[in-house]
Amino acid sequence: MAAKGPNREMKRRIAQMEAKRALRSDQLQRRKRDNVIGAAAIAVAVVAGVLVQLTVFSTNPTPEEVAQLRSGLEETIPEPGTSASPQATNAAHIPSPDLAAGQVLSGTLSTNQGDIAIELDGNAAPQAVSVFKSLADDGYFEGKNCHRLTTAPSMGVLQCGSADGKGGGDPEYQWGPVENTPEDGLYPAGTIAVARGQSTFSNGTQFFIAYKDSTIPQDTGGYTIMGKVTQGLNVVRRIAEGGVTEAGSQDGAPNISVTIDTLNLD
Repeated sequence: MAAKGPNREMKRRIAQMEAKRALRSDQLQRRKRDNVIGAAAIAVAVVAGVLVQLTVFSTNPTPEEVAQLRSGLEETIPEPGTSASPQATNAAHIPSPDLAAGQVLSGTLSTNQGDIAIELDGNAAPQAVSVFKSLADDGYFEGKNCHRLTTAPSMGVLQCGSADGKGGGDPEYQWGPVENTPEDGLYPAGTIAVARGQSTFSNGTQFFIAYKDSTIPQDTGGYTIMGKVTQGLNVVRRIAEGGVTEAGSQDGAPNISVTIDTLNLD
């Protein structure tokens, strides 16, 4: 009978230890579950942010949308795009890439703000250079404006060549494919690239000039780099310094009006 007291005490201590062990196990499992839920929530937020970035590109973004872009994939910019409907093939009157294939064309983009010497590379982007050579020879760019300026911290471009002067594209003049796009999304200062809508066959008559190193997500296929500015980039930078017409915005019509006089390519 004397042994019952110690036995009860031992059993009580063992029960307490087992209860504490069960409690610690439960707490550990709860922390793991909470961590998983937290990670999943973060992943959903990231995906949602990316989707926002990929959908704002077809229109001029608001300052709030630009802020969303900044907080996501590096930075960036509104898509330099047209309003034309996506096509799967080239329009019938789009010139053959053979027109410029294997050639490097030099020329001058003359504007009311000054001349910009350029070089288009038909080796790297034969279809794009053929199209812009044809448009230039036809005098298409004479009198066209540069309707859009983007001045985001990590992305700065001046966009020109819209048919209606407001960014609209010609649904009867669409072509592809996208050529010579940078894998890292970097468009160095002086880059001349083709603007487009959402489809990789929605290139048209618009182009943009990066006046500083610019990063643009390549998730939707990127933008064809067809050439570069060889002299006169200071003209574009001076236009950029003037900002956009809407106060507080990083994207819109430039305060300094820009009209193309001629584009000559040889």
